[in-house]
Parts: sequence; structure tokens; C-alpha cells
Amino acid sequence: MSHLQKNIAIIGGGPAGLRAAEVAATAGAFVTLFDAKPSVGRKFLVAGKSGLNLTNSADFEPFVAQYCGHDLSAKRWRQYITDFDNTAIVEWANSLDVKTFSTSGGKVFPESKKAAPILRRWVQRLRALGVDFNMRHQWLDLRQQGESIELEMACPEGVFNQDFDAVILAMGGASWPQTGSDGKWVATLEQHGIAVQTLQSANCGWECGWSEETRAAAEGHPLHNLHIRCGDALHVGELMITRYGLEGAPIYALGRTLRKMPKPEIVIDFKPTFTIERLVQKMESARRNFLHEAQLRWKLSKGACAIIQQLYGDFDSAQQLAEATKACRIPLSGPRPLDEVISTSGGIAWSELDDNLMLKQLPNVYCAGEMIDWEAPTGGFLMQGCFATGSVAGKAAAEMPARPLD
Repeated sequence: MSHLQKNIAIIGGGPAGLRAAEVAATAGAFVTLFDAKPSVGRKFLVAGKSGLNLTNSADFEPFVAQYCGHDLSAKRWRQYITDFDNTAIVEWANSLDVKTFSTSGGKVFPESKKAAPILRRWVQRLRALGVDFNMRHQWLDLRQQGESIELEMACPEGVFNQDFDAVILAMGGASWPQTGSDGKWVATLEQHGIAVQTLQSANCGWECGWSEETRAAAEGHPLHNLHIRCGDALHVGELMITRYGLEGAPIYALGRTLRKMPKPEIVIDFKPTFTIERLVQKMESARRNFLHEAQLRWKLSKGACAIIQQLYGDFDSAQQLAEATKACRIPLSGPRPLDEVISTSGGIAWSELDDNLMLKQLPNVYCAGEMIDWEAPTGGFLMQGCFATGSVAGKAAAEMPARPLD
């Protein structure tokens, strides 16, 4: 390391940490990356099991509108995304010789849809840039030592301390803890006086309290072509009936609204292309067994019938069933536990961070990724947010004044 080369530590080997390492190392810093697991990119690989959704091809305005958080400045976030947008992430993938494609819904994937090839090439690039990978290293604490930051780390050989010019924290939220993002960092930062918004389940299924009869009849059945309302919000799509409730992109997107409701509920229109009047007409001469007749005449799915049966019981008329089918009110008991969810809301409060994502109370300590209080729906927006904040933190840490060596 040269006399004025910046010495930067990154805690966490997920997308945000790897991106911060890439940006800082490209700028000439010497980067040491620590991760508690035996290898990096574990959540990256889990996210890629059903296809690695890198970003979304939506235009800028609808793109940035997908993000929210407590006291998240729209102007500030727009700048982060502007500096590393969806076009930039596609170009980044291309630079690794990974071609991408966009679906009709805007999701952007590598051509193979797999995460492993892109992660492998990414790590090779980082090694070529001189990034020093230290696996099975658990972060314990940090403290300011003059102009440097002293890290306290635990590794298989024991506990040790090491000084750095700057530190970037990128340890994720609290979802998928088996990949390393267990949220244990919250207590440590709070001991340093850093305000952290409570980590909560986001992009997850919600529990509905199905009866045994409903579970037996409907578990594992998809619900297609739905209009799903929650307050003033409307989402169109499909859901899956699970043993505990409902899963699917529309309910993930409604999570933030649902969390604010004292008694969360959604209202589903199972037949959005038909009016109540038209549904009644299609029943024609039916006078009994209306749910059975609805499966035949309305093509109402078995799963929808089971849900309606539990919530509304038997029906005396086609009119009553049509009204319930067009506005089925489903009470929800709560989101799934943190260890099952795709991502978390909450994190380090924006009031604790400057525009470069440095902690105001801990100079030269930066944050990136899901540790910060922002959230977004699935569809490529989560990955983009991690890359964008990693880019900001990596650039800022690399540009800070270097500490001359003794």
C-alpha cells in the first residue's frame, strides 16, 4: 500500500458491499472486505434461485416512485439513482460479459437468469483490483482512534483489532438470516447512539387464519387475474394461497400500507372483467348451490370459492355471491416472520446520515444497502437500491483524505 493510498474496510459481502468494494478499489483504495460467512454473495445467490432480477427497465419517474422510507428525501434518493441507474447496472453486467434481457413487465435478468456466473466474474474482478477477502470474520464493534477507525473483529483464530482510514457497513437488514443478514448490528450501533428504525417484514406473505376446511380445499392453489385493494391503493396480479395465508407480488407491494393499518385487510375482486349485474345474469335460473354454480358459470376458481365460503358462508342469492366475489374483504393477522421474508423495512435513520451516507456521529464510517431505512417492491428495485447506495458509499470513502502512514 502506497504512502497515501486509502485503507478501507467493508463489512458485508452482499451486493451493496461488493459494489462499494468495486467502486473504492477502482478509485485506487486498498480494500479489505470482511464477511461472517465462508463466502460472499449468499443472498445474491438465493435471490437468483428463481432468476436473478438485476433491475427494472421502467422509465425514471415511475422507477424512483417505487422507493420509500421514514423521512427519506425524494431529492436525495433521486440523486443516488441518477448516479447509478438501471442503464448503468445493465452496462455493468455487460462489462462482466453478461448479457441481459427485459421481460414485458420490465424485470431485467441475465440471459442465463442465473446468479452464480455473474457473482463468480464479479469476485474475479474484485480480486484483480486487489480487494482482500476475509471470510468467517464477524464484526463486533468499532471505535474512533484519532483520524482512523479501529475495528474489533472475531475470526476462527480469535478476536483482533485493526485500524482503517474508513469503514463501510453493508450487513443487510434481517431477512434470510441464514445468508448472514441477521440484524445483529442494530444493538451495536444503538450503543453508539445511532438511531435505527425498527426492522420489519417487507415483501412477504401475510397470514389470514384459514380454517382447516379452507386449507384442505385451497392450499397451493393460485388466484389469477385479481384486482386487490388496500385503502386507496390498487394492485393487479395474482396471489398464491398458502397454509398460513397469501403470497405474491401484489400483497408484497401493499405491505407498507398494511403495516400502518390497526386492522390490516385487503379487498379482492375475483372477477374484475365482469360487473355484478353481468355475473347475476350469467347465473340464469340457478336457485341454490351458488358457489358450485359459480365455478361452472363464472369460472370462479376452487381457491376463491373456498375463501369466500369461509368468510361469507352460504348464499341465498346470486346477487349476494356476486357482491362478495367483486369485493371480498379478507382480514389479515400479520406479516410472516423476519426470517422468511424477502427484505425488511426500517434500518439506520436518514437523520443519522449525510448526503454521502456517512454516519454524522461516526466520521469516516459509511453505510450502504438494506441497513439503511429504505424499502422497495420486488421487480429489480431492491437490487438497484443496493447497487446505488454501495456506489455512493464506495466513492465517498475513496475520496476522503488518506491518513499518512507512520
